[in-house]
Amino acid sequence: MNLLPAKKRKVLVIGHKNPDTDSICSAIAYAHLKNTLYDGGYKPARAGELNQETKYVLERFSMETPKLYEDVSAQVEDIDIRSVKGAPADVTIHSALVRMRDEQVSTLPVVSDDGRLLGLVTTNHLAVSSMDATSETLANASTPLANLLHTLNGTLVTGSLEGVTVTGKIVLGSGSPELIETQISPGDVVICGNRFDAQITAIEMNAACMVLCSETPPAKTIVRLAEEHNMVIIQTPLDTFTVACTINQSAPIAWFMYRNLVTLHLDDPVETAKEIMGQVRYVYFPVLDSEGIYRGVISRRNFLNLRRRQLILVDHNERTQCVEGHEEAEILEIIDHHRINSIETTGPVFFRNQPVGCTATIIRQLYQENGVEIPPDIAGILCSAILSDTLMFRSPTCTPLDEAIARELAGLAGVDVEELAGAMFEAGENVEGKTAESLFYQDFKRFTNETVSFAVGQGSYVSPTNRQKAEGILRSYMDEALQRERVDMIFYLLTDIKAQQSKVLWAGEDADKYLRRAFDCQEADGGYILPGVISRKKQFIPPLLAAMQTQEGARFGG
Repeated sequence: MNLLPAKKRKVLVIGHKNPDTDSICSAIAYAHLKNTLYDGGYKPARAGELNQETKYVLERFSMETPKLYEDVSAQVEDIDIRSVKGAPADVTIHSALVRMRDEQVSTLPVVSDDGRLLGLVTTNHLAVSSMDATSETLANASTPLANLLHTLNGTLVTGSLEGVTVTGKIVLGSGSPELIETQISPGDVVICGNRFDAQITAIEMNAACMVLCSETPPAKTIVRLAEEHNMVIIQTPLDTFTVACTINQSAPIAWFMYRNLVTLHLDDPVETAKEIMGQVRYVYFPVLDSEGIYRGVISRRNFLNLRRRQLILVDHNERTQCVEGHEEAEILEIIDHHRINSIETTGPVFFRNQPVGCTATIIRQLYQENGVEIPPDIAGILCSAILSDTLMFRSPTCTPLDEAIARELAGLAGVDVEELAGAMFEAGENVEGKTAESLFYQDFKRFTNETVSFAVGQGSYVSPTNRQKAEGILRSYMDEALQRERVDMIFYLLTDIKAQQSKVLWAGEDADKYLRRAFDCQEADGGYILPGVISRKKQFIPPLLAAMQTQEGARFGG
């Protein structure tokens, strides 16, 4: 079986849902490192929409936005697709059958000049069509007269074939001249042997074409008369019986092809493809790409060689934050700086987890450890990621290593740390024209604690005006977000970078109870002020989880 040319397996380097700057930039940089080391095959990806800060960073350093993957479940492109080259619509039935016999295929797609699928033919279909053929089939199919020359292995004796199609019926020029006269109409194609009287009759009756089944050239008189009557003469070494059986195979396959097709696309989920294929009794199904270009065919047995997607996860290791369909994929590596959580793999993986403020810090180390020089644009986005995750070194998650690496990367990228951070934060906190949904999900994560599920969003602000506008937009959205996410509680941190504190909004029956248990705080203007809390990962989540565990222990007398 001929398959599409073997290509290097594509490995997606992807961050978490609702990606932040670290998630996106680390994916881009790590894919670049892997491609440098292993000669391609690694592709940066994202599991959600970019926030404004990340968009600014990618534009500033002229980086292409990674492709969005909302689901990494197996797709049709992960199956071995049989490479059956499409045939032009004007190819003859005879040529199609010969090719299908030689290539041992039962289905032949018909494609346009630009590769778009027009229809398909099958061997059974063409066989039935041949059985149903009549003397007028070639005319009905607007068959070019030149097709006869190729199908009958003939030579042109006289006349022009350019732009000429069959308009009449096929007549077998046998019997007496009187009988032949009654059978021929102007424009017909007449099959003749070497009988001079039959040839003269065909010319006199104004047939459009005469097919001479003889290896002996026609008489000069016949040629001269044919030229006077603008008749085409084709000579073939085939006998009359063979020509009569074969001539209708000169018709173009476009006349016979199936047009209402069931097609699959490269990005169709495998389960959807199986369902479609189970409803229609085709042997092969054409496969198209996202542009509608024909790529090959698959059959049910191709599912036996299904290849799972391969992933490298960056900036997360928690199931609830992972792209949809990851359970069906093969996770090869995890690079992260968060607590070790709930991702499960089918086999051993390379897992690197360090207590630093940003995944980008680890990525920079991996460049150094592998002796790979870091380009200025990659240095720029990694520096940006560290500044974002550490709030320009103010976050308690920031380590001396984060700051040292960020300043080194700034030098390699030719940027000023303070200027870059200010420009990033300004781009990210601008709330003009934003919906509550877009604000809420620009940095959002879900968490579970055995029996309790909750989610936390965060927005960091330098400008008090932008922070107050964001609060006004988000306050009325909290209950809607709670219902949408189907969690027990939901929280949102409005972080004041300069004041080094956060105001938390909440929704959910027990949310304020856990907040009061976890933090020494007082309610103020519809929220709780948390002095010194600017890190969700290190300062907000751990006390909240501890409060939940304390509650569970008290419930059961622990």
